[in-house]
Amino acid sequence: MNDAPTSLLAPDEPQPVTVTNEGGTSPFVIVGDHAGKYLPRCLQMLGLHEAECERHIAWDIGAGAVGCLLGDALDAVVIRQNYSRLVIDCNRTPGSQTSIVELSELTTVPGNIGLRKDQVEARVREIFQPYHDRIARELDRRRQAGAAAVLIAVHSFTPVFKEAARPWHISMLYNRDPRLANVLMDLLRREPGLVIGDNEPYRVTDESDYTIPVHGEQRGLPHVLIEIRQDLIAEEAGQRWWAGLFAQLLPQAYQRLVSSPQAEH
Repeated sequence: MNDAPTSLLAPDEPQPVTVTNEGGTSPFVIVGDHAGKYLPRCLQMLGLHEAECERHIAWDIGAGAVGCLLGDALDAVVIRQNYSRLVIDCNRTPGSQTSIVELSELTTVPGNIGLRKDQVEARVREIFQPYHDRIARELDRRRQAGAAAVLIAVHSFTPVFKEAARPWHISMLYNRDPRLANVLMDLLRREPGLVIGDNEPYRVTDESDYTIPVHGEQRGLPHVLIEIRQDLIAEEAGQRWWAGLFAQLLPQAYQRLVSSPQAEH
């Protein structure tokens, strides 16, 4: 299996990135680091059964659909990564321990064991880099045009992890800049019945994340990573409900942010 050719993607396979609503006029730039679950044919499903490739270890279930619905509602550009995070995690720094995992949760990934340097480089070059280059081009274009940009990363998390139940319905994640996350959490607390996480069940760090630190923090842009519990967005009805909620809350949060004396930091 590790004799796969250095060239990873065949010409007839999906592109690594899908952009929808490219001409959107909203300040929001919505990204989906784990939106896709495709596996390059040459990797032979990484030695996994098909059922494993449908689980959360392979992708953020429902996150891509919520992102697209949100983009439609807000007239916002949506940039999604199409390949499974088991090939390479597009929210990790290449070369880091969790960029290409040999063990995901409790599942061994045979096709990631003992990779040659050129095989790792092919995954970075053909999947990771095109995705982040496309995000960077969109943000560069806005900067050059003097247009606003607010980075929104949409993810999902499992209701149970290694037998530990996770009670949160929704969580806002951040690192050095909590401004947008804090405003959104304040608005979400007005919604009846929601259990809201503050940097739960993860938090953004330089070691565990890439998209927010590189495209949000380093550029000084307002940003937030939204985590939705995946059982709530596994079906279309839930995806539409959450997209509808954030279509209302994100403009309110952004308006509050830009009108606040603390908007600049």
